[in-house]
Amino acid sequence: MKLILDERGKKYVLKEGQEFESDLGIVSAEVLSNAQYGDEVKSHLDHSFKIVKPNINDFIDVMERQCSILIKKDIGTVLAYTGLGAGSRVVDAGTGAGAIALNFANVVGETGHVYTYEIREDFADIAKRNIETFGIKNVDVKNQNVKNGIDEDNIDLVFLDLPKPYEIFEEVYDALNIGGYLAVYAPYINQAEISYRVAKKLNFYDIEILETLERGLEVRQRGTRPKTRMVGHSGYLLFARKL
Repeated sequence: MKLILDERGKKYVLKEGQEFESDLGIVSAEVLSNAQYGDEVKSHLDHSFKIVKPNINDFIDVMERQCSILIKKDIGTVLAYTGLGAGSRVVDAGTGAGAIALNFANVVGETGHVYTYEIREDFADIAKRNIETFGIKNVDVKNQNVKNGIDEDNIDLVFLDLPKPYEIFEEVYDALNIGGYLAVYAPYINQAEISYRVAKKLNFYDIEILETLERGLEVRQRGTRPKTRMVGHSGYLLFARKL
């Protein structure tokens, strides 16, 4: 798999042996197959394209989807807060297009594993295609309702992106290892509040609700200042630990 970056900064991911075509012209499959990472190739309209090795973020930017996905600031907070690492076992519920499942799988590596539950068959099919295209092997996409039960045990993290995640907190507690984390993504404050109260009743520890805001800086000739626009509210993140 190769990433093509055009003169405008637009990204395209192609499988091996595939010809590339856009409004800036055609690059033949032969030229692409012979190109190495870092090379620059030309289309038949004489536009330049850079060949880059795609990372997980590049792929997620261009992958197939029919739903919204978690953005980097929230994914990064989950990864950092829970201390996920090589060999970890993760249950993810509410797969969507598979963005956070791919991030989990990328972090836990070949010695870890991700089990992701999606109730909608069309979403599950898209996630399977995305995971297969990226070439990662340590993810099982399960077209199942997680509320009917979590099949796995000895889990280090359970991540829930569901309308009423608190309804399965007891099952989550049973599935987690000692020291394992529950993490919840909640777009609305009432979801986060109810989740907090239910987690406390079930004797989870270190319960915390976070909201991550992201504001960039712009560098100009006159000086540097915060950008006028920022990535504000996307969702609340609840974390709780089984100790």
